[in-house]
Amino acid sequence: MSEAQTGTVVTADEAEAQRRGLMLVLSSPSGAGKSTIARQLLEQESNLKLSISVTTRPRRSSEIDGVHYHFITRERFEQMRDRNELLEWAEVHGNYYGTPSDPVEEALSQGQDVLFDIDIQGTFQLYEAVRPDVVSVFILPPSIAEMKSRLHRRAEDTPDVIQRRLKTAVGEMKHWSKYDYVIVNEDLQRAYDGARSILRAERLRRERCPAIGTFIEGMVEDLRRETDGA
Repeated sequence: MSEAQTGTVVTADEAEAQRRGLMLVLSSPSGAGKSTIARQLLEQESNLKLSISVTTRPRRSSEIDGVHYHFITRERFEQMRDRNELLEWAEVHGNYYGTPSDPVEEALSQGQDVLFDIDIQGTFQLYEAVRPDVVSVFILPPSIAEMKSRLHRRAEDTPDVIQRRLKTAVGEMKHWSKYDYVIVNEDLQRAYDGARSILRAERLRRERCPAIGTFIEGMVEDLRRETDGA
């Protein structure tokens, strides 16, 4: 017997409120503008929060524990890894980085969407762990010349580092077809609008809104009563 038949009424707003959250993954080669798009999404979308990773890297003076990262010991990280408490993890330049599973699952179960700014390997690990919850977007620069120009304009890296980032981009771009969506960031506003449209459309996906079925059953039952009594 459905909830509609037992007299329980579910409104459209209530059905939407019972939606399971999604994991919005943004990946890109350096210089594609991914971080800017991510920042704008977090500023404009109230139901979107950033996934905060754990890391064994020492905290920089400008960083705040619990805001930029959760800074933990190597021993603690390895415990989390061995207990399968991480959705994804990697070792980069001798330091561990990973995504704790419990905070993400808590957010998703409450209908909160979570933004991930991670690389390709991290994305593939999320696929293996929780593919139905993941919506992945690969962001590209409009050209290699523009990507190089952006990296130089940032003035954050030495020429050697920039060259290394460009070499890394070769391998990264080969995996574009494994992402759900691809955005070419030639115009930042248009690229941001595209990412926001993807997020809003994916929130309406039928599989994420199981309670909508109860809402529809209720309408069908009301309509049946009206037509039977006509």
